Amino acid sequence: MTSAIWIEKYRPKSFAEIQGQKDIIRRVEALVRQKNIPHLLFTGPAGVGKTTLALVVARTLFGEEWRNNVLELNASDERGIDVIRSKVKDFARTRAMGDAPFKIIYLDECDALTREAQQALRRTMENYSQTTRFVLSANYSSKIIDPIQSRCAMFRFKPLDKAEIFRIISRIQADEGLSVTDKAKDALYEACEGDCRKLENLLQSCASMGNEIDEETVFSMASMARPTDILIVLQLALDNKFVEARSQLLKVMVDYGLAGIDIIKQIQKAILDLPVDGRKKMKLMSACGECEFRLSEGSDEYVQLEAFLAKVTLAGMKAGKDEGD
Repeated sequence: MTSAIWIEKYRPKSFAEIQGQKDIIRRVEALVRQKNIPHLLFTGPAGVGKTTLALVVARTLFGEEWRNNVLELNASDERGIDVIRSKVKDFARTRAMGDAPFKIIYLDECDALTREAQQALRRTMENYSQTTRFVLSANYSSKIIDPIQSRCAMFRFKPLDKAEIFRIISRIQADEGLSVTDKAKDALYEACEGDCRKLENLLQSCASMGNEIDEETVFSMASMARPTDILIVLQLALDNKFVEARSQLLKVMVDYGLAGIDIIKQIQKAILDLPVDGRKKMKLMSACGECEFRLSEGSDEYVQLEAFLAKVTLAGMKAGKDEGD
């Protein structure tokens, strides 16, 4: 087992190696074959292949010279107008090396650019379109000004599905000589939520503990409670056992080292599996959202979680009363 970071070690180098986003890959690959791509805007959650696809485009277009013809910037670090006026403009105004038709500027997380920087970027995209193509990446397209969106071909990425995540696990498992149980694979999918980067980091963390990876190891490394543990807490509250539910919740938080904001997100998923009618699930979901908001605003997590459990208990008591009637 090597000491390399797996997210780089297993980063795809060609279109064929990229998992997921099949329609996007097919369309972008067709553009690259013509060697006349427009400005591109990739949007979607983290870890789904936006940066990987941008680098594959550069490798395919420029071959061995790709590093000399690509400027890669992270707009979260360099988000002001000065970066656009200096680094981006200086790189954009020069012609590409070799026989490449243009250079590529890849701006990651460009939704973090200030509005003034985005306006400057819009003008730069107009002025240097003969020598440079921009590939922009963003988590939220709504934070990109309309003039930039209208100048780009937009591609919306989505989280990887279960089959695609399992294929990545199988490849790493074979290459690294790991033994991953079926339950551990399900746990990995549950923990990464379609985020390939998170999956590979989590797998590498689990592998550091040994070649045998089981469900317990995954949840421990991911700082997640088992879904069954969360369901037990909620079921105790529904059965009017508030004190036991509170004790169980505290035990889960201590055992897995979870903060209140972590546990409430898992509770939100578990609510859908509760044996109560749809109306009560929606009320509990609303209470869950209120609790999450208060926690994000800095409220005491134990008070807010107990208040939420109290609402679950009341929902259980009302259900019992209705059945009695």
